[in-house]
Amino acid sequence: MIYRLPPLNALRVFEAAARHLSFKEAANELSITQAAVSHQVKSLEEYLGVELFRRSGRGVQLTEAARAAMPRLREGFDALAAAVEQIRERGEETDLAITAPPVFTARWLMPRLADFSKRNPKIEVRVVGSSKMVDAGALDTAVMAGTLDLRDDTSGVEIHLGLGEYPGYRSDRLFGVTMVVVASPELGSSLKKPEDLAQSMLLHDDAMDLVAHGNAWQKWLEAAGVAERVDAAHGPHFSSNILSLEAASQKLGVALALRPLVNADIASGRLVAPFATEMKPVGAYYLVCPEVIADRPAVATFRQWLLEKANSA
Repeated sequence: MIYRLPPLNALRVFEAAARHLSFKEAANELSITQAAVSHQVKSLEEYLGVELFRRSGRGVQLTEAARAAMPRLREGFDALAAAVEQIRERGEETDLAITAPPVFTARWLMPRLADFSKRNPKIEVRVVGSSKMVDAGALDTAVMAGTLDLRDDTSGVEIHLGLGEYPGYRSDRLFGVTMVVVASPELGSSLKKPEDLAQSMLLHDDAMDLVAHGNAWQKWLEAAGVAERVDAAHGPHFSSNILSLEAASQKLGVALALRPLVNADIASGRLVAPFATEMKPVGAYYLVCPEVIADRPAVATFRQWLLEKANSA
């Protein structure tokens, strides 16, 4: 059968613009100019003889014809990627890139990673800490790293704190989390009840606010029933939970943390959790990777190992 298809690049640009409902976002994803996106979309419309987008405010909306075609087009791209993956001749894979939230990387993954390397000495691991792996509020659409080239022999996996809903990606739940208050042993000894936090410096960080989908301290204080007696707005802000935990250990103030990530700090006495009150976010940690590479040797090996460690944690 002879297939009469439009240029693949134009289809790829259209799919990105349709998914984002934005020529600007599509241009950012594909690393091209917005003008190039408009040109590709226009050429595809001329080829097909139908209009694909209509302007709507600052963005665009799909026409009925484009909306009807999108599911099949996405299926086609998935099938094409899978077919290319299947027919490629591949030697033994040795590279694995792992992208994870910084606090997960430092507090949970790193203490266990030596065991993976010992069991699999031929797999070269590259670890990247990224706050983008924390899905906003554990409710919104995830931001995938998007740096993986399926033509490359390097496999990439991501650890997300979210709901586990990632279309086109394989997702394995690792474990849930609870949000607790932590402090140095010296500061923690003066905290007998949650209202005592009114006399403490509250340490804020962007990651906890993302997890809580708002001011994390405000929500924890509400859960503890002392929101009207403790000012949730005061205190220094940090870009990551790693920094706020370090500040807490250095007696700068009191931080919020996720268990089980800080279990080792508490067990060693580096930090204490003075209150029984815990807040349980909606999300959990997930291992995520594109479906088309999920069965690659390095990915499958890492997945099996990580699930084993998570189940025994």
